[in-house]
Amino acid sequence: MTATKDPWAAWFAEHRHGGDEESLREVLEYLTPVRARVLENAAISAGDTVLDVGCGDGLIAFGALGLVGDRGRVIFSDISQELLDRCVEIANGDPHCTFVNASVTDLSAIPDASIDAVTVRSVLIYVPDRAKAFAELRRVLKPGGRLSLFEPVNSFNHPQPPGRFLCFDTGPVEPLAAQVRKQYRTYSRPELDSMHDLDERDVVRWAEEAGFPEISFDFEVRIHAMPEFTNWPAFESSSGNPLVPPLREVAAEALDADEAARFLGHLRAEAEAGRGVWREGCGYLRALA
Repeated sequence: MTATKDPWAAWFAEHRHGGDEESLREVLEYLTPVRARVLENAAISAGDTVLDVGCGDGLIAFGALGLVGDRGRVIFSDISQELLDRCVEIANGDPHCTFVNASVTDLSAIPDASIDAVTVRSVLIYVPDRAKAFAELRRVLKPGGRLSLFEPVNSFNHPQPPGRFLCFDTGPVEPLAAQVRKQYRTYSRPELDSMHDLDERDVVRWAEEAGFPEISFDFEVRIHAMPEFTNWPAFESSSGNPLVPPLREVAAEALDADEAARFLGHLRAEAEAGRGVWREGCGYLRALA
């Protein structure tokens, strides 16, 4: 993908994996079972019309394409036209694919009750108005249609306690870590604040208030030791959020050059020694319209 000013497209192209092919492989390896479960919960059948909201580079949508058969259709929807253009390239003229530039809070291009299954992956964490998003997801579904979504539940691990930064103990560089945390807070705006305020109970409530009569939500917590890092440069060149700079850039903004080198050097030593601890909350929702 060519250079871009679109933060969503730039994140998919480089920032989510630091521009490193091995790191990208690891990201996709993590997402493979997520895709499988989202598609399974969507219960897609041959002939269905599927809407993938926030399709990104098509991970879920292209998986659905193999399930709808010759009579089905998959609608790729995203706020990034560049990502949709990338999906158009990959689809290579497949007549079963349609592409819509739209936000989850405004799917007006999609008629009422026209969709058999809606899939959503890691979209609501960027949306301040979740009630409006769920109302739109409910509106486009046919009676008996299925909503299947996956979302990180970042409130599980936020805010982190003093002495921790990302996966790592900050120990002797805690004063520097505090300055970097403060720098992250300067990026605050509704789309970023929503990254951390999503709660598993809220997800169920929004779905119920939107009128879904049948809802299930599986909340999962994973805590495990991180393996030893073999490519720290890719990690510090990456960001877990398309709207926030990579770690190395944030550290450079918060600290002088010597401080940034000490801070990142400490994290690198922790990472390469395998002393990180990953803490993650996430959830899968399935709802019938």
